Amino acid sequence: MSDEPLRPLPSTPDEPNHMSTAAFRDAAHQLVDFICDYYDTIEARPVRARTEPGAVYDALPDAPPAHPEPFDRVLDDVRETVAPNLTHWQHPSFFAYFPANGSFPSVLGDLLSSALGVQGMLWQTSPACTEVETRVLDWLALMLGLPASFTSTGAHPSLQSEPELRELLGEPLPAVRDSPGGGVILSTASEAVLTALSAALERHRRSSESVQQPIIYVSSQSHSSVRKAVNIVGLVPENIREIPTDERHAMDPAALRRAIDEDESNACRPVFVCATLGTTGSGAFDPLAEIAELCERRRAWLHVDAAWAGSAFVCPEQRGLLRGVQSADSFSFNPHKWLLTNFDCSAFFLNGAAAREHLLRAMSITPEYLRNAASDAGGVIDYRDWHIPLGRRFRALKLWFVLRHYGVKGLQDHIRTHCRQAASLERVIDADDRFELAAPRSMSLVLFRVADDDPAGTHSRALMDRVNDSGRAFLTHTVLPDPDGGEARFAIRVAIGGALTRDEHVRTLWQTVLESLEPLPTATKDS
Repeated sequence: MSDEPLRPLPSTPDEPNHMSTAAFRDAAHQLVDFICDYYDTIEARPVRARTEPGAVYDALPDAPPAHPEPFDRVLDDVRETVAPNLTHWQHPSFFAYFPANGSFPSVLGDLLSSALGVQGMLWQTSPACTEVETRVLDWLALMLGLPASFTSTGAHPSLQSEPELRELLGEPLPAVRDSPGGGVILSTASEAVLTALSAALERHRRSSESVQQPIIYVSSQSHSSVRKAVNIVGLVPENIREIPTDERHAMDPAALRRAIDEDESNACRPVFVCATLGTTGSGAFDPLAEIAELCERRRAWLHVDAAWAGSAFVCPEQRGLLRGVQSADSFSFNPHKWLLTNFDCSAFFLNGAAAREHLLRAMSITPEYLRNAASDAGGVIDYRDWHIPLGRRFRALKLWFVLRHYGVKGLQDHIRTHCRQAASLERVIDADDRFELAAPRSMSLVLFRVADDDPAGTHSRALMDRVNDSGRAFLTHTVLPDPDGGEARFAIRVAIGGALTRDEHVRTLWQTVLESLEPLPTATKDS
């Protein structure tokens, strides 16, 4: 070792322009004022952006600033260039796609997560980040009525000392597996289905049938993320079977059984079935109990994708649609869709220790630099082994803030309000001979079309475009298969779910629809 003294470091450049806590406090106050003003004036804005492609890009400078700019100037550009060119997802008349309803408690939790700046890949890297998430996911499992085997402990609290909460929650479904699984927060339901498929393929690789070609089963109405996941894991279209749907656009379990029988007779292995609770197109619910029984007998991994509708299971009266989940291997839903938690936040649950072990085997790789005493002892959860990324934000904070601000009762009121609004709209549509319901209402999703329109929806599409061009509402569409094998039919979707959506916004939507309609007979079914 040299005894030569350390030499002075060469001169360093000027210090970067870090924002001081005082400057941050001032900027944060300005930003919060902007956010509050934005929400106070959001109804005056057209719901959908009226921006030509490239307009925002061209409005921004060609090159970055050479020197620091004041926050005031940045915020001015947000006001003048960003905000006017947004499609306003939090607008109370946003009825397109599925909702992405946020809330101020969630915003505060997200702000705190960003400010703390922790990286929760391991328990050791931020114990509170891991354990708050574990507890909050256990709360969610209880709130949705999932069996106790979907929790980290394998047991729900008795709630004997909390009769009001027990009455609000109702009884969870009974467990058929007697070991703990647990939950984790992922980015989206797309990541959840990829994660579940990876675990299913890991189980297949370790089975005695591993030499057989793995087959994945989806319905014709399953989300496109399943097919994307199949591509990502390196399978080919020949590995996918698309199962037809019934008259309600739900997976036909008899057709699934026939497809599995045929594959097994050809020495192929049924590995993964994705059942959807609340399809994107029509909100259809696959018959989960029948599909689960079939998957159990054929030893196929059953993943339940309840991305949108899963939030509604906080209401016990909706849980009849959940029966059969006790036999599923994994379940996911997005609090960032309908449970007042800002994007991104997708809850992914595993049913029992075996499912959890298959996931850990699929995802866990431990280089030396991640080894530590707590992980080696096996007494902690390292969430980096539960999903694809290594690094992870403290996303549980925003969900924790939401659950504590609203409570179970507040979240139930939120869901029930939207379902009631949708039922009211459904009655109005059904009473008017100029329109027809394109599918049965699903919770807060209503589908309709102009009566006697052609399958391509010439009049319905024109109506939807006029409503959207008005700026008073934003709707989207779907195309539904004909159960009798005829031409698929265009339908307008009304997805009610905004945090700010009140009864008057639904009434205004319908008034806008009527004003946008081409002249047609005005007789109604009640006249």
